[in-house]
Amino acid sequence: MLAIIGGTGLTKLDNLEITRRLIVRTPYGEPSQPLVFGKIAGREVIFLARHGNGHTIPPHEVNYRANISALHLQGVTEIAAIATVGGIHADLGPGVIAMPHQIIDYTQGRKNTFFDGVDFPVKHIDFTEPYCAKLRAKWERAAKSAGEALVNQGVYAVMQGPRLETAAEINRLERDGATMVGMTGMPEAALARELGISYAAICPVANHAAGRGDSVHKIQYEIMVDNLNQTMVRVRNIIAQLVSQNEG
Repeated sequence: MLAIIGGTGLTKLDNLEITRRLIVRTPYGEPSQPLVFGKIAGREVIFLARHGNGHTIPPHEVNYRANISALHLQGVTEIAAIATVGGIHADLGPGVIAMPHQIIDYTQGRKNTFFDGVDFPVKHIDFTEPYCAKLRAKWERAAKSAGEALVNQGVYAVMQGPRLETAAEINRLERDGATMVGMTGMPEAALARELGISYAAICPVANHAAGRGDSVHKIQYEIMVDNLNQTMVRVRNIIAQLVSQNEG
């Protein structure tokens, strides 16, 4: 079973034929919203809006463990995530859709493992390659079928949020090797790995990161929203191809 996790700008799938909604309770609390079951091109899929139906849950307060656990309890074996980012590298301007191959985690205080507490042994997952190669290949084929350009690499710096970064922080991230910056890539990817769920993300670029391009002095929120709304049309096209081609 394939699940789609939508981020900022993607709280619903317009082309999803909804069959039911399910409230799921997990040992870690409730997920961001009831799981939405439906079909795209006759193929079953589960959709979850990471920030809730009304985009009311900030990145640092998303119950990532409940979200991933709820999908796991429904038999999900693959998670295709969408995570909006700011572009650090010159090639990642607004409107670009990128598929990162690596993550640098700068978050703090988030519940980032299922294996904590006296009742669980410590579990050290291999996270050398944080994204599933097979699912990344499916994203790439889906983009090609949809006729949409996809940058097939990048290093995603995950910041705590919810504020955006300073120009100096972006300079630091670039020195660290990051090419894009967002707030939700972790611990989502690691939690999926802990439960043996294939996970890969695509990242629509909403704006130049602070100090870059037209964000050299200030990030214009209204322009960022307009860019994202236009880019999400293309993201939905890619998702439709991903689901229609997916064989599990």
